[in-house]
Amino acid sequence: MSMPGLSLEKDQAFHRKSVHKLQAQRRSQSSSNFNKDGKKELTPLPLIKDAVPPEQMDLFMKKLDQCSVIFNFMETIEDIQGKEIKRASLNEVVDYISSAQGSLSEPVYAPIINMISINIFRTLPPSDSVEFDPEDDDPTLEASWPHLQLVYEFFLRVMESPDFQPSIAKKHIDQKFVLHLLELFASEDPRERDFLKTVLHRIYGKFLGLRAFIRRHMNNIFLTFIYETEQFAGIPELLEILGSIINGFALPLKSEHRQFLMKVLIPLHKTRALAMFHAQLAYCIVQFLEKDSTLTRQVLQGILKYWPQTCSSKEVMFLGELEEILDVIEPAQFAQVLPDIFNQLAKCVSSPHFQVAERALYFWNNEYILSLIEENSVSILPLMFPSLYQISKEHWNQTIVALVYNVLKTFMEMNSQLFESLTASYKAERQKEVKKQKERDELWKKLDDLCVKKKRI
Repeated sequence: MSMPGLSLEKDQAFHRKSVHKLQAQRRSQSSSNFNKDGKKELTPLPLIKDAVPPEQMDLFMKKLDQCSVIFNFMETIEDIQGKEIKRASLNEVVDYISSAQGSLSEPVYAPIINMISINIFRTLPPSDSVEFDPEDDDPTLEASWPHLQLVYEFFLRVMESPDFQPSIAKKHIDQKFVLHLLELFASEDPRERDFLKTVLHRIYGKFLGLRAFIRRHMNNIFLTFIYETEQFAGIPELLEILGSIINGFALPLKSEHRQFLMKVLIPLHKTRALAMFHAQLAYCIVQFLEKDSTLTRQVLQGILKYWPQTCSSKEVMFLGELEEILDVIEPAQFAQVLPDIFNQLAKCVSSPHFQVAERALYFWNNEYILSLIEENSVSILPLMFPSLYQISKEHWNQTIVALVYNVLKTFMEMNSQLFESLTASYKAERQKEVKKQKERDELWKKLDDLCVKKKRI
């Protein structure tokens, strides 16, 4: 006899599963960019290239009007003809702005920026996942991308045109425009973020008056991500732009830039989504250190402060970044930070997780790092020796044991006298520990015997 309550529970479970599946299907494409006020019918216009030169500009302006009409791409069969007319018009304006000389006269700047703004600035669809994981979850792709891609392409062609004049364009590409552009980096569509990265980089390069504003607002996005939401899809792209910006910083570095390094870039290491942008973050850190090597100690102390304790995959990433930093470090700076670095490396080498131990031992395959170790072997060997010797006898993974033997052999070749001295003192310490343990065991045995005797009495 079946229980009605159990049957109802099963039905609900299946219902929840089907709803989740439907949400996943909807998640693949989403858009909030369509005209809610009503439709505007588009009619085909003559091709710009077929018109006589005096009429081409007028036709170009009409095409821009057509490109400003927004369609609902969530309904695939709705207004197919209008969508195709707009797509053709977008292709035409892209070609016209790329090929026609003198096409960017002052009167066209306002209609161009207006058309671009109408198309790209929109409320982004909310994420279905509270914690979006770019490695496991599919991103929400923009349904209107067939049009949006051409709009971004057009924007780039405009800014790359030899006729483009930032002095005129700055009336329209202002702080408000840039603010809306930065908000779009929250888009989950990687194709859009890639275009946005190029667009923002061009704006940063051409509009000197907007540079400080762009850096300041990027700073706000990073701080909000670190201390509040930990959700913002465009962090990798913004860090990529920053890598280029840092490369152009003048020396000596301003206090604003130093503060950004220590208060923003270093704390980014503690976020849960580090894997999403670690490569770009590490590049920015290295760029700073190549600019000003005196920051090395502060940076390494900051990274060691946020060193992961329980997440082995993050620890492997940190080790990779540490190697990148040591690749550009100056010998004088290395001597100052080696106690902190090699105390941490000794812990990593001793890690029961073989990937962490293996990644730490690979430091000895780097020729430059090995040369620094050789110069400072008297200081480094005592820090590393106990861990290496213990692992060579006790580690469960034979690959790690083989790597440790190679490192010990390298140390022995660097400084055989110190190596033998440390071996002898380590063995003596171990014998003392064994003796202490034996005495402790014997004492506990005596106490147990006394307890047994008292109970008998």
